[in-house]
Amino acid sequence: MRPQVVAHRGASSTNAEHTLGAYVEAIREGAGALECDVRLTADGHLVCVHDRDLRRTASTRGLVSTMELADLDQLEFASWKNPWATLDDEAPDRDRDYDGVLTLRRLLETVASEDRPIEVAIETKHPTRYGGLVERRLVETLADFGWAGAESPVRVMSFSYVALQRMQRLAPDLRLVMLIDKARHWPVLKPVLEPGWILGPGIDALSRHPKFAGRLADTGRDVHVWTVNTHDQLDLCLDLGVEAVITDRPSEVLGWLGG
Repeated sequence: MRPQVVAHRGASSTNAEHTLGAYVEAIREGAGALECDVRLTADGHLVCVHDRDLRRTASTRGLVSTMELADLDQLEFASWKNPWATLDDEAPDRDRDYDGVLTLRRLLETVASEDRPIEVAIETKHPTRYGGLVERRLVETLADFGWAGAESPVRVMSFSYVALQRMQRLAPDLRLVMLIDKARHWPVLKPVLEPGWILGPGIDALSRHPKFAGRLADTGRDVHVWTVNTHDQLDLCLDLGVEAVITDRPSEVLGWLGG
């Protein structure tokens, strides 16, 4: 079975992560799903940003949670990926629509407008000062699209067991993914996971701990692996029979699978 190829923060190997440009490129490359992280702004908007602060991706010390969307909209989220672009006469002109802060709503609108099915894997980031409000706002947003039920193209992921429990109460029919960072966490998580939850281990943990990989494969649960960027890593996932691979390089992974 060919695994679903999920674009990690968009086509983030070649584009600035979490920008609309990165996701449009991933769609163009043929990714079956898009992955994003969401955080809540001070005025209650869900935005696609990984880090709690903006130093790495927007060159400012501000915190996402203390800024309003209008403030974030004044920032530029793409130049860090290619800081020498201003010296390159052949570099394309910046497009603020593609390079600015991306709201989850805008990303979902983009997916909904496509003429082929595309899924979305949304990770809620924790800890956060807003606690469970993140999940509540997420369910409200998905409901606006009619995507909070069993037929939703969206699945929700988290490293927080409590956050997934909260999601299950708010939207019991959504698919949920328990992200797993370390192999040693598995004995604690295994007895408390709800039926139907998908397992989301990191490729490093699977590579370093073959017995752990085997135990996950033997559970009978779907397994979605992050972040798969090399041919050897993909081969390991194929050997384990995983259902989805999350990658910064969707075009390359699709090429390897096609080959």
